[in-house]
Amino acid sequence: MNWTKANIPNLEKKIAVITGGSSGIGFEAAKGLASKGAKVILAVRNLDKGEIARKRIIEEFPLADVELIHLDLSDLSSIKEFADKFPEKYTHLDLLINNAGVMTPPHRFTKDGFELQFGTNHLGHFALTGQILPALLATPGSRVVTISSIATRSAEIHFDNLDGKKRYSRFKYYRQSKLANLLFAVELNNRLKKAGASTISLACHPGVTVTNLASMGSGKKSGFIVRMIFKMVGQPTEMGALPTLFAATEPSLKGGEYIGPDGKLNKKGYPVISDEVNTLFKEDVAQRLWDLSEKLTGINFVWH
Repeated sequence: MNWTKANIPNLEKKIAVITGGSSGIGFEAAKGLASKGAKVILAVRNLDKGEIARKRIIEEFPLADVELIHLDLSDLSSIKEFADKFPEKYTHLDLLINNAGVMTPPHRFTKDGFELQFGTNHLGHFALTGQILPALLATPGSRVVTISSIATRSAEIHFDNLDGKKRYSRFKYYRQSKLANLLFAVELNNRLKKAGASTISLACHPGVTVTNLASMGSGKKSGFIVRMIFKMVGQPTEMGALPTLFAATEPSLKGGEYIGPDGKLNKKGYPVISDEVNTLFKEDVAQRLWDLSEKLTGINFVWH
């Protein structure tokens, strides 16, 4: 039996934060959660786009509770501001979806000097998760879902050239950031388990999905040819969001799983647990990445 949005349980009284929820997979995931009664906080860089997304969700689901909070994952001070504000309003957090990302921009850097893709896609989410962790730990059965990519299959972490200053390939560094997302998600789950926490962490990927991600970090609509290629080999955004929603809400998941589409080469289809995590996750690389991420962001995770 294929898993669809109809399988999402009742989420009333649940609070979910989703980064980059104003378009693409993030928007569809936010819509799915809101439709089942969750309070959804869209953590977005562009508040105007975020407001359009919020209104669209409420138009479709008039009872939906959707809030907008500014968050720029390429700026550690913006992440700190978000994390400081959150407990002033909320005492718990059921779900954090690390979804936002940039894909294959020119060689650029974040405000703090990190290569843009690694800095935004991985370090930004690492810093956010670490600072919002107390609210997650205070919530029994809470979850962190981090979005990776099938691009991890040919990826490595370039520890000797993380910022790409020696040599840079936008695609290679996108793959690096997405492998970092997967390594972080699984390593986070291992550390949560070791700490005896009920919070779990999972990773997922959308296969090949028609979204705006390939606009090379511009925030504009992807080019016509790019969109046509994605359409031919991929699936619509509604389907691409299903692995996220499955990872976020399926009660049988224990933590540490990697969810992706069930079709050929996992490019499209309905969400299932992928055994690829067994070959992609390398404990020594994950621990080295974790230590380096703490050093670069200045964020140390506190497990109680």
